[in-house]
Amino acid sequence: MAIDRLTATPNSGYKAVWLFAMFDLPVLTKPQRKEATRFRKHLLAEGFCMLQFSVYARHCPTEEASEVYRSRVSAELPAEGQVRLLSVTDRQFGKMTVFVGKSVEPPEEPPVQLMLF
Repeated sequence: MAIDRLTATPNSGYKAVWLFAMFDLPVLTKPQRKEATRFRKHLLAEGFCMLQFSVYARHCPTEEASEVYRSRVSAELPAEGQVRLLSVTDRQFGKMTVFVGKSVEPPEEPPVQLMLF
């Protein structure tokens, strides 16, 4: 069982989730490129980080919190192309194998969550 780095309390790894946004957007014309760039910038503004081209992810402390970001992304969908949103638990995300060339790298760490009293 993982320990929360700030509160030193047990964290099951099943409560927190990673919300993935995966997309294929047309970029043949200047307006299409502008729309794709706007969408990517929106994801970054919402706290998503780029894992690969057209694959972004955001850590959420709970499934309920991920629903907020799911609806925000849905409100900014481009008119064309395909966008998929997928939630996986923190524990599942941690089991990911990341290859950079032929070497294996660890998956991204969840961001440190600040607690306000």
